Amino acid sequence: MDKIIRFESQRETQELFGAQDINLKNIEKEFRVKLILRGEHLKVSGAAAKVKKAAQLIEHLLGELRSGSGRIDHTELSFLISNLKKGGESFPADLDTGITRSCTGKQIGPRTPGQREYVEAIKENDIVFGIGPAGTGKTYLAMASAVEALRKQEVRRIILTRPAIEAGESLGFLPGDMQAKISPYLRPLYDALYDMMEARRIENYIETGIIEVAPLAYMRGRTLNDAFIILDEAQNCTAEQMKMFLTRLGFDSKAVITGDITQSDLPGAKPIGLIQAQESLKDIKEIKFIYFGGADVVRHSLVQKIIQAYEKNA
Repeated sequence: MDKIIRFESQRETQELFGAQDINLKNIEKEFRVKLILRGEHLKVSGAAAKVKKAAQLIEHLLGELRSGSGRIDHTELSFLISNLKKGGESFPADLDTGITRSCTGKQIGPRTPGQREYVEAIKENDIVFGIGPAGTGKTYLAMASAVEALRKQEVRRIILTRPAIEAGESLGFLPGDMQAKISPYLRPLYDALYDMMEARRIENYIETGIIEVAPLAYMRGRTLNDAFIILDEAQNCTAEQMKMFLTRLGFDSKAVITGDITQSDLPGAKPIGLIQAQESLKDIKEIKFIYFGGADVVRHSLVQKIIQAYEKNA
């Protein structure tokens, strides 16, 4: 079976194919089809079912390019290929119109049904827990929601925090002032933030207190009004720290707590605050718990397999 897809410009061809035709090669390899470009026409050849899925993906990617969503991301392409091969029919645009846009203009939004449920829960609830493995977009989508809430003036500030616990290895003495000491622990939050806002604006917001990035210990004794608060790596909170954090919530504020209960770095037999919160707060209707699984991983396809293997042998 053959399928012909027409390009509107040379730019579309270059963007779709990627550097050294890497995207083209991935699509050919994963769907076992042959892609041949002649002028402005791309011919997709192979078994009917495989041609249908490959063409469906290519047409979706072209639609993204024509809508001004920026370059095709390799990680996202891998996820879309994996989803289609497993029989999925939905693309990100079918799940939601997106939350916000990155600095490069790329639309940021849910990529899986689980992520869509998470984003909707954040919109509708003041406290949301996102629990699941790495790569499921827990922190990234929470950050996107926070940035969009700030842009729409639904909140006056964003507060980002996490416990300063080392992941199974000692970093030793860290030189510098307080900001330099805590920066390594908060790097994932900064990474997500810099994807979504210009560096100059972020620096200005941090200087003026519109964005605050701080270790969890600095939350004690405060009341956080009119803010969007994200607690990341919550599996490293003790029960006392979790209670302390949750009771900081003030008027007109939202809190999103993210973590993976299988990856706690708490020493000894200390109770994990995230697990205790699940048990203690499960009957409060205004608090929403969203659980992610391997199907929600939007990273290299091997990450899904790794997570599933660990879950199987747990």
